[in-house]
Amino acid sequence: MTTSKQEFEVTKTEQEWREILTPEQFNVLRKHGTERAGTSPLDKVYDKGTFVCAGCELPLFTADTKFNSGTGWPSFFAPLEDAIETTVDRSLFMTRTEVHCRRCGGHLGHVFNDGPKPTGLRYCMNGVSLKFIPEQTSDNNN
Repeated sequence: MTTSKQEFEVTKTEQEWREILTPEQFNVLRKHGTERAGTSPLDKVYDKGTFVCAGCELPLFTADTKFNSGTGWPSFFAPLEDAIETTVDRSLFMTRTEVHCRRCGGHLGHVFNDGPKPTGLRYCMNGVSLKFIPEQTSDNNN
């Protein structure tokens, strides 16, 4: 994991972010909010494909690293290489490791040390901070 820098490749004004994100996406990605557990349809998506940042579409996780954590949020055991950065989050009277997009700085969720093998990590992501891009399948019926 890489600790976050303050400058990002993709930068926008608050108004520009509000124009491209839904209010809930803006609250999570730009204001470090959290969606309510069990509300994201992405929690139950296990199709082949890639989960990308809802703010800048940087590929973050592949479906083969997703697992059912039972938490109500999409969970993964490993991000794609050079996709995320982390910071220490001391809100809510606890210390956690916050995960965000390395390209736009969008808040994605947190990582915990209670995940499955091979990493033992659980990247617990807010579904609204992600978009799912299904794997393209070739159609041989042309």
